[in-house]
Amino acid sequence: MRSLYRNLAGLIGFFLIWEGAVRVGLVPELFVPPPSEVLSTTVQLLGQEPFIRDVIATVLAWAIALGISIAIAVPAGLLLGSIAWLRTATRAIVEFLRPIPSVALIPLVLLVVGGGPEAKITLAVYAAVWPILFNTIYALAEIDPVLMDTARACGTSRARMLTSVALPHAAPFVFTGIRMSAAIALILVVSTEYVAGASSGLGNFILEASSGGTNMDQVLAGTVVAGVIGYLINDGLERVGRRMFRWNEAVGEAAK
Repeated sequence: MRSLYRNLAGLIGFFLIWEGAVRVGLVPELFVPPPSEVLSTTVQLLGQEPFIRDVIATVLAWAIALGISIAIAVPAGLLLGSIAWLRTATRAIVEFLRPIPSVALIPLVLLVVGGGPEAKITLAVYAAVWPILFNTIYALAEIDPVLMDTARACGTSRARMLTSVALPHAAPFVFTGIRMSAAIALILVVSTEYVAGASSGLGNFILEASSGGTNMDQVLAGTVVAGVIGYLINDGLERVGRRMFRWNEAVGEAAK
């Protein structure tokens, strides 16, 4: 509860400084409206169906992208983390693909899958896979060899060891990767909507609002809503992680 109060105090302080800077003329109001105006615009937009549809489109694309990322990265991480020769054989291609910025792939993705929701989902998946994948591989590398040898001595099959020994051990680390990927996926969805000119979504709303150059209150309102969504996602995952893995220090430290 104390952390919540501190966060709120810091946020209120930031808004007061912002409001004061605009009112005394340090920042031009035409380009940076005061937070009181931005918040008023935000409330008005939340009562408009087209804006709500944009919010839903962004959140839905984020959820789909994160789900696909988990479905790809966790099995791949378990496989690469448990088979040394396969991890070595794929290291070069993984290290080649991982640093490529997802935004740089927008032209290619638009040509291959088109400019619909598939584009932003594809790019978000590409960016969100890596934290989950590497956290899963790292978790398997940290498993106590005695634990694996004991399971092997009891006649446990490789598939059984992955599901009943390796995965439970890796779960807290995988969840930390999911938290990181959740933020990355949201950033990529909104960025792609903005850069690629999607037909719906918060990024598209911000793009259209900024086209005239006189609706900065709407631009900032859309940005605020995106920030609030990101905060709620991260805070929700933190709470889930603390409850599910209360026994694990890694998740406890990551959630702070």
